[in-house]
Amino acid sequence: MRSIRVVASSAAVISLLAAATACGGGESAGGGSSSPKTLTYWASNQGPSLEADKKILTPELKKFEKQTGIKVKLEVVPWSDLLTRILTATTSGKGPDVLNIGNTWSSSLQATGALLPWDDANFAKVGGRDRFVESALGSTGAQDKDPAALPLYSMAYALYYNKAMFKEAGIEKPPATWAEVAETGKKLSKDGKWGLGAEGSNLSNNIHQVFVLAKQHGADFFDSEGKPNFTDDKVVASVKQYVDMMAKDKIVAPGNAEYSQNQSLSDFSKSKTAMVLWQAAATTFKSQGMKDSDWGVAPVPVQSGKPGQGEQINSMVAGINIAVFKNSKNLDGATKFVKFMTSDEEQKLLCKTYGSIPPVKAAQGDAAFNRPELEVLKNTLATSASALPQVPNESQFETAVGTAVKSLFAKAAGGASISTADVKAELTKAEQQMASQ
Repeated sequence: MRSIRVVASSAAVISLLAAATACGGGESAGGGSSSPKTLTYWASNQGPSLEADKKILTPELKKFEKQTGIKVKLEVVPWSDLLTRILTATTSGKGPDVLNIGNTWSSSLQATGALLPWDDANFAKVGGRDRFVESALGSTGAQDKDPAALPLYSMAYALYYNKAMFKEAGIEKPPATWAEVAETGKKLSKDGKWGLGAEGSNLSNNIHQVFVLAKQHGADFFDSEGKPNFTDDKVVASVKQYVDMMAKDKIVAPGNAEYSQNQSLSDFSKSKTAMVLWQAAATTFKSQGMKDSDWGVAPVPVQSGKPGQGEQINSMVAGINIAVFKNSKNLDGATKFVKFMTSDEEQKLLCKTYGSIPPVKAAQGDAAFNRPELEVLKNTLATSASALPQVPNESQFETAVGTAVKSLFAKAAGGASISTADVKAELTKAEQQMASQ
């Protein structure tokens, strides 16, 4: 699913490779274990809260301990901190033994040399490569290298809508195009309520949204040589279209410019916002008092027509990977833990709980994954999703462009209209930032 030739920024790769020399399991607080009977695991925040994740995962870790005698020390890390924590770990020598990563970071973290490569021998330890859905393996690192991680939870974006708010506004069906989103959103944005939720300070979420819009405009953030192309007119138009949902269409609340911790889902659950673009949101909605019958789900809108390939792409290939720090002092235990987490039984249980799609083929056959929400997500992944560029400096791309979008949302929240020149200026800064790394 890659359409560009990967060419790394030499400065970025050199700095990342230099960081790799100190990576791996340490013995101080927060680091990996030096005992064959213990492991440290950094899990990403998948549920409605960190505490909810601890409650979900702790019984499973106890199950693993009973099976193997290996105790797992769990830390659930919020998304706002996770990448920074991981990069710091590669330089400090205080990384965990096993960790979750956003699948879009796979190539960047692979370039550090910090993660265990999943070659044929390591794949054999978890049952073989062919257990996994091939599209999920497409976001595990550079195409010509052994994967730096294994798929754990697969996801795609969908449009969630509040049925009661739609009914009250006389809206019979969810919007299928962005023009319909604006029209529908304006009908819903009144009396302190808003049409669409956003997470303007969530850099990764910003990237996910503008990446899809760029695809729909026939644009890429990198040119055919793999170099940043952020100021291309079509890229600029894509970013402007997203920010204009607040600045021009006024269907996104100004306060959303500061959101970065799933607040848009809370607003949706409290009927303050009628629509939200998200990955596998069912668990959060349930935890906040919503019944499944309170909300509906539809494919993410396109510019016109129906979702598909090319300019009809409507989601990035989303998901969480599980990785092992190469210098862990308990590699045997770490690979056993990965085998446990990607086993058919655990995949069914955990993906069912989190509302995600198993990247393990055998687990997808469970009836739990035939729910309407997951049918939309599975169909999107199969027919109209595209992987973010698996370039070594992808994490820098998320930071640079995600921050540019954040800055534009902040201006829009202050009441300013956003011009094409404003967008181009912010994206120029982002491109210059990438060039300097």
